[in-house]
Amino acid sequence: MEQQKLPNATLILVFGILSIVTCCCYGIVGLILGIVAIVLAKKATQIYSENPEAYTGFQNVKTGKILAIVGIVLSVLSLVYYIGIIAYFGLDGMQDPELMQEKIKELMGQ
Repeated sequence: MEQQKLPNATLILVFGILSIVTCCCYGIVGLILGIVAIVLAKKATQIYSENPEAYTGFQNVKTGKILAIVGIVLSVLSLVYYIGIIAYFGLDGMQDPELMQEKIKELMGQ
């Protein structure tokens, strides 16, 4: 029997990589791509576990899933960081450079 490529194996790997690359885009893009990669990897793993001899490319699925998990963690950390910055400085402080300078000086104790 001829082996066929596992569905979405390459897409899962690409989404896993992109979730790490885009984690600095306020954390949202990387989080979405990571979650999509995890869901696709779960489906591909179920298909592979039913008949492992019929499919190739499972290594891409495993690698993509690991990269997606790393991307999700980095995206969540980035999102928490940006939320903290906005909570501390406020939206007005983010738009007004002089107000931000004052907040930074307060933070430094000057």
